[in-house]
Amino acid sequence: MNNTGNTFLGILAGSAIGAALGILFAPDKGSNTRRKITEQAAEARDVMAEGAIGLRDRATDTLASQTDTLESKVNHLMSDVSYKTEDVITTLESKLAELKAKNKKLQKTS
Repeated sequence: MNNTGNTFLGILAGSAIGAALGILFAPDKGSNTRRKITEQAAEARDVMAEGAIGLRDRATDTLASQTDTLESKVNHLMSDVSYKTEDVITTLESKLAELKAKNKKLQKTS
Protein backbone atom coordinates (compact mmCIF):
# COMPACT_ATOMS: atom_id res chain seq x y z
CA MET A 1 0.00 0.00 0.00
CA ASN A 2 1.35 3.44 -0.76
CA ASN A 3 1.94 6.30 1.68
CA THR A 4 -1.42 7.93 0.91
CA GLY A 5 -3.27 4.76 1.88
CA ASN A 6 -1.23 4.35 5.06
CA THR A 7 -1.79 7.98 6.03
CA PHE A 8 -5.51 7.64 5.37
CA LEU A 9 -5.78 4.52 7.51
CA GLY A 10 -3.75 6.16 10.31
CA ILE A 11 -5.99 9.22 10.39
CA LEU A 12 -9.10 7.05 10.25
CA ALA A 13 -7.91 4.80 13.09
CA GLY A 14 -6.89 7.79 15.23
CA SER A 15 -10.21 9.50 14.66
CA ALA A 16 -12.17 6.37 15.52
CA ILE A 17 -10.18 5.74 18.69
CA GLY A 18 -10.48 9.36 19.78
CA ALA A 19 -14.20 9.43 19.15
CA ALA A 20 -14.72 6.15 21.01
CA LEU A 21 -12.69 7.31 24.01
CA GLY A 22 -14.49 10.65 24.08
CA ILE A 23 -17.86 8.94 24.10
CA LEU A 24 -16.87 6.37 26.73
CA PHE A 25 -15.54 8.96 29.16
CA ALA A 26 -18.34 11.48 28.65
CA PRO A 27 -20.90 11.60 31.46
CA ASP A 28 -24.04 10.34 29.77
CA LYS A 29 -26.61 7.58 30.17
CA GLY A 30 -25.62 4.10 28.95
CA SER A 31 -28.31 4.01 26.28
CA ASN A 32 -27.13 7.36 24.87
CA THR A 33 -23.52 6.20 24.93
CA ARG A 34 -24.39 2.96 23.11
CA ARG A 35 -26.36 4.91 20.51
CA LYS A 36 -23.44 7.28 19.98
CA ILE A 37 -21.02 4.38 19.65
CA THR A 38 -23.31 2.75 17.09
CA GLU A 39 -23.53 5.99 15.11
CA GLN A 40 -19.76 6.50 15.24
CA ALA A 41 -19.17 2.91 14.13
CA ALA A 42 -21.56 3.38 11.20
CA GLU A 43 -19.80 6.60 10.20
CA ALA A 44 -16.38 4.91 10.45
CA ARG A 45 -17.68 2.01 8.34
CA ASP A 46 -18.92 4.43 5.68
CA VAL A 47 -15.62 6.32 5.63
CA MET A 48 -13.67 3.06 5.36
CA ALA A 49 -15.94 1.86 2.54
CA GLU A 50 -15.41 5.10 0.63
CA GLY A 51 -11.66 4.86 1.21
CA ALA A 52 -11.60 1.25 0.03
CA ILE A 53 -13.53 2.16 -3.10
CA GLY A 54 -11.09 5.00 -3.78
CA LEU A 55 -8.09 2.70 -3.33
CA ARG A 56 -9.68 0.08 -5.58
CA ASP A 57 -10.36 2.67 -8.26
CA ARG A 58 -6.80 4.00 -8.12
CA ALA A 59 -5.42 0.45 -8.31
CA THR A 60 -7.67 -0.32 -11.28
CA ASP A 61 -6.56 2.86 -13.06
CA THR A 62 -2.91 2.06 -12.39
CA LEU A 63 -3.31 -1.49 -13.67
CA ALA A 64 -5.12 -0.29 -16.79
CA SER A 65 -2.37 2.26 -17.45
CA GLN A 66 0.34 -0.37 -17.05
CA THR A 67 -1.56 -2.75 -19.34
CA ASP A 68 -1.79 -0.04 -22.01
CA THR A 69 1.93 0.66 -21.65
CA LEU A 70 2.79 -3.04 -21.92
CA GLU A 71 0.56 -3.44 -24.96
CA SER A 72 2.20 -0.42 -26.59
CA LYS A 73 5.67 -1.87 -25.92
CA VAL A 74 4.69 -5.24 -27.39
CA ASN A 75 3.28 -3.55 -30.50
CA HIS A 76 6.45 -1.49 -30.88
CA LEU A 77 8.58 -4.63 -30.48
CA MET A 78 6.53 -6.49 -33.08
CA SER A 79 6.94 -3.60 -35.49
CA ASP A 80 10.71 -3.59 -34.93
CA VAL A 81 10.85 -7.35 -35.47
CA SER A 82 8.93 -6.96 -38.72
CA TYR A 83 11.43 -4.38 -40.01
CA LYS A 84 14.36 -6.52 -38.88
CA THR A 85 12.85 -9.52 -40.65
CA GLU A 86 12.63 -7.53 -43.88
CA ASP A 87 16.28 -6.49 -43.48
CA VAL A 88 17.35 -10.11 -42.97
CA ILE A 89 15.37 -11.28 -46.00
CA THR A 90 16.86 -8.53 -48.16
CA THR A 91 20.38 -9.44 -47.00
CA LEU A 92 19.78 -13.14 -47.65
CA GLU A 93 18.40 -12.43 -51.11
CA SER A 94 21.47 -10.34 -52.02
CA LYS A 95 23.81 -13.07 -50.70
CA LEU A 96 21.87 -15.68 -52.67
CA ALA A 97 22.21 -13.59 -55.83
CA GLU A 98 25.97 -13.33 -55.23
CA LEU A 99 26.22 -17.09 -54.73
CA LYS A 100 24.22 -17.73 -57.91
CA ALA A 101 26.51 -15.41 -59.84
CA LYS A 102 29.64 -17.17 -58.49
CA ASN A 103 28.11 -20.57 -59.25
CA LYS A 104 27.26 -19.48 -62.78
CA LYS A 105 30.83 -18.24 -63.24
CA LEU A 106 32.20 -21.56 -61.93
CA GLN A 107 29.95 -23.55 -64.30
CA LYS A 108 31.24 -21.56 -67.30
CA THR A 109 34.86 -22.26 -66.41
CA SER A 110 34.37 -25.99 -65.96
